[in-house]
Amino acid sequence: MRGMLCMLSLLFVFVCYQAMSESGHAPAMGQIWNYIKEEVAVNAWKNCMASMVTEEQEKPSSLGSYVLGKLEEFYPICGYSETLTDYDTQIESDLAEGLLAENQQGNGESQEQEPESKKGKNERKEEKGKKEAKEKEDKAKGGQDAEAAAKGGPAKSVEISREKLKDFDYLVQNFYQVDRTTTIDSSQLNVDALLGKSMKLGHGNEEVQILIYHTHSQEGYADSTPGDTSTGVVGVAEYLTSLLKEKYGLNVMHHTGEYDVEDRDNAYSYSGPALEKILAENPSIEVVIDLHRDGVADTTHLVSEVNGKQTAQIMFFNGLSRTTANGDIAYLANPYLAENLAFSFQMKLAAEEYYPGFARANYLKGYRYNLHYRPKSLLVEVGAQTNTLEEAKNAMEPLADLLHKVLAE
Repeated sequence: MRGMLCMLSLLFVFVCYQAMSESGHAPAMGQIWNYIKEEVAVNAWKNCMASMVTEEQEKPSSLGSYVLGKLEEFYPICGYSETLTDYDTQIESDLAEGLLAENQQGNGESQEQEPESKKGKNERKEEKGKKEAKEKEDKAKGGQDAEAAAKGGPAKSVEISREKLKDFDYLVQNFYQVDRTTTIDSSQLNVDALLGKSMKLGHGNEEVQILIYHTHSQEGYADSTPGDTSTGVVGVAEYLTSLLKEKYGLNVMHHTGEYDVEDRDNAYSYSGPALEKILAENPSIEVVIDLHRDGVADTTHLVSEVNGKQTAQIMFFNGLSRTTANGDIAYLANPYLAENLAFSFQMKLAAEEYYPGFARANYLKGYRYNLHYRPKSLLVEVGAQTNTLEEAKNAMEPLADLLHKVLAE
């Protein structure tokens, strides 16, 4: 019945419009049909555009993002960070070469036999002042070098421009690798803020100053003995502990508790309560270091040469308590995040200036990783499964020196 009524209604409209069109008071059916076709075409185009936009948003932003996503699925969190280019020291070298060329040019001109009578009193005075300043600078530098040599540490290999570090893009590109699961901006990576926070120890070594522990104590190296933690990261940390104590006079506790034996995935949850207990019993502890070993592709060898030794590269790791998808993670809040970032940056900067090539880019990821118990908390990756135990232990010598420079000098 309803169908018949609809058909009758349409027929009535058709007859009326056709009669009106013949009298010139309404569009003909051909015009109405054209209008309907245009409306259908426009609506179809709108729907098509919406579908195309949605599809485009779902696509990876670039081929690189797609590849990184696939790598992240198959390798550990930092397994591909070694593909980043190292900090380019050529910028600093060019500056040094330019100054050297100017000095040589100046010396060449001064060697020309200029009559003494042409030199004014002010010029002689200025030259004398420059000479005295140079002697004073050389003496101070010699004292610093002698002090560094006495402690087994080198003088600076390069001086990194603080002005360049104020450029956020330059800072991130040369000092950091930001995991695709998180984000950061110049409000947190600001060189004035990062260098403005003092990391110096607040008291002497009468009580424990530094705690070293392992969330993943079972991590080993290419030649480690299975089941023998002394041939893995625990043994490496024991060597670091002895260096800090015996060579630099720091009071260090090495905690060898195991939290990843049966359930590696929840190791951070297991190690947290143990840390709280240790820190409650030793309130003098200012520095907490979680020592790890990274996991990379079997074809990757993270090694550099330090003091003539094959040395595993290290990497400083920070959790930002923020993911790209969900923003800040309230239940993983870290009141010391700014201090954590300052500590790892000052360590990385010192590494670049004293041991270029030793430290990889600082890695930033989304969660917390138990770095919220102390302002001076540090997570360090020492080499990877492809390094030897000797290479990892060799890394403890420059690492101990860097810790001393940042914390005590």
